[in-house]
Amino acid sequence: MYESYLNNKFTNSLVFYVFLLLLFLVSPFLFVWELVNSVRSCFRSKENLSGKVVLITGGSSGLGELMAYEYAKLGAYLAIIARQKPESQLEQVADRARELGSPDVLFMFADVSKVDECRMFVNETVKHFGRLDHLVCNAGISPLYSINNEVTRFGPVIDINFWGSVYPTHFAIPHLMKTNGKIIVNASAAGVLNPPRGGFYSASKAALISFYESLRFEVSPTITITILTLGYIQTNIITAKYSSKGVGVHLRKDMKDVVPTMEAEPCVKAIVDGIRKGATSITEPRFVKALFLIKYLFPQLHQFYLSMYFPSKNRKLKRDG
Repeated sequence: MYESYLNNKFTNSLVFYVFLLLLFLVSPFLFVWELVNSVRSCFRSKENLSGKVVLITGGSSGLGELMAYEYAKLGAYLAIIARQKPESQLEQVADRARELGSPDVLFMFADVSKVDECRMFVNETVKHFGRLDHLVCNAGISPLYSINNEVTRFGPVIDINFWGSVYPTHFAIPHLMKTNGKIIVNASAAGVLNPPRGGFYSASKAALISFYESLRFEVSPTITITILTLGYIQTNIITAKYSSKGVGVHLRKDMKDVVPTMEAEPCVKAIVDGIRKGATSITEPRFVKALFLIKYLFPQLHQFYLSMYFPSKNRKLKRDG
């Protein structure tokens, strides 16, 4: 029925612009709807986390560490996971979480890219606490890719960032079904905005968004899935020091000196607050949501402001030539 319109170049373009016009016409109403929902969320009841069991991967530093502390302040039992490295602070994080109010903290060293180890720490968590209420899939790495890098060295990005969330999710689902639990996945705004040099990192995060949006239809409403699409947050992962240890491009200076960033602690407070209210998606800082809209509706504008923040050497060479 619609093939004749969509197969014709002119009518295909016309349909797009008609939809775009309709979107602009209803946008004031959509804005009001978003505003009303934001106001309503301020009065929405919050989940009582006292006595709940929360499993956090990537819990030895960054957002995972701060989320462990935030859950601890609210009286949750914690299981925190990280890779065993000489510089790991996992045990210290566990001690600090206990001081902040967690009744019991189980910490385990594991590699989330290995399916058997994911099965192990999910089973050990349930064995130790008797239940599982929240799974926070936070583990990840973010090397910067360039066409000058050896491409085969970036395999761990997909293994850790994608499979490192999918594996524990698979084993946790039967337990979360019993408790009407929640899955929180740190997917990153990079999975939507695709910043320069993001390469494999952005691809892994885009894969997470697609996977969990699809999974949502299968497990909802018994399990609530919250997808985090965060912008640049002030953690070690956006520093020049962090990039110097990776396989990709090394940053000359911290990203907070280049692009707008948000401090980690208020970000985590907003995340946990949203989780407790049953949010299905959380974007911080909030202005990043506007960038999502620009990216899809005005792709040339999106490319323009990215090129302003991240000038390309190839573009410079072309201009000079």
